Amino acid sequence: MTEKPAPGPRQTILDEMNDRTREVFRRVVEGYLDTGGPVGSRSLTRTMSEKVSAATVRNVMSDLEYLGLLDSPHVSAGRIPTELGLRMFVDGLLEVGELGEEDRARLDETLGSNSGRDTGALLDRIGSALSGVTEGASLVLAPKHEAPIKHIDFVALGPDRALTVLVFADGHVENRLFTPPLGQTPSSLREAANFLNAMAEGKTLRELRARLEQEIARNRRHLDDLAAALVESGLAVWDGPENGPERLIVRGRSKLLGGGTAAEEDLERIRSLFDDLERKRDIAEFLELAEDGQGVRIFIGSENKLFSLSGSSLVVSPYMNADRKIVGAVGVIGPTRLNYGRIVPIVDYTAQLVGRLLSDQA
Repeated sequence: MTEKPAPGPRQTILDEMNDRTREVFRRVVEGYLDTGGPVGSRSLTRTMSEKVSAATVRNVMSDLEYLGLLDSPHVSAGRIPTELGLRMFVDGLLEVGELGEEDRARLDETLGSNSGRDTGALLDRIGSALSGVTEGASLVLAPKHEAPIKHIDFVALGPDRALTVLVFADGHVENRLFTPPLGQTPSSLREAANFLNAMAEGKTLRELRARLEQEIARNRRHLDDLAAALVESGLAVWDGPENGPERLIVRGRSKLLGGGTAAEEDLERIRSLFDDLERKRDIAEFLELAEDGQGVRIFIGSENKLFSLSGSSLVVSPYMNADRKIVGAVGVIGPTRLNYGRIVPIVDYTAQLVGRLLSDQA
């Protein structure tokens, strides 16, 4: 279900821990994920499998802090896991539960309301259902249009704005706004379009991008730098309308912002997170993150390149169409103290559900 990490220094540290150290580390992380607050040595002594003193537990916690796995938010407030500690826990100690029958039933209700062939409405319902089940914020990246390309054109709209017009073989037309490189001219626009049209026919946009990288490297001397930059930026950047063929669906903002127990700084991080999402920053990277592996992936804090802030986690899984090609992704975002053991199977099942629904529509 989840992608297995490659052996590395983190796993080595975990393997070298003795049973007591491993248990202290696990209980601190689980306590933090459960309460959101620091875990003290006295509370641990009451739950340890062996009888140990609070002083012994404090020494172990100090060692774990030295290794960068725990941190002390205040002098006498106990310990919380660092991002590195959470990463190690997720990779080596996380116990993923089974999908609950109630959660499964709530997600399956989406199937019952699947009338018509409106993919956008379907994915919107999926996002709402996922947010409702997890009590968090859900993300759904809708599929791109994958028909072969018939023609490409570039239209200048101003000194810092241009339009890519994509005409597909099935008659579908997309308009993509982008910022062209400085110094672009009408001739460079035509040259870039001619360069693309010579290789585009019969290829999907994804296939064209792969071919494009090879051709630009091979023909750089024949294609001036300005036209090459225009070609690259014109196809790599999408800034289309909200109801376009590829869009990011965000559901559950109020659930994250409405929690009365969250600290003010946590709320500010979440507000910044949604500001990023609503501006659609790096929308394509969301799918690229998922494409690195077919299972559920967990990104903790600053590991998550999609967002500009640290302090949030993303649990994401790709979904496939009837041809077993990855065409989109679903995920859940929230504070780093997400209940990963419960969220992972929910995201995994939702991705499978979306893939099945899209296949049924094909």
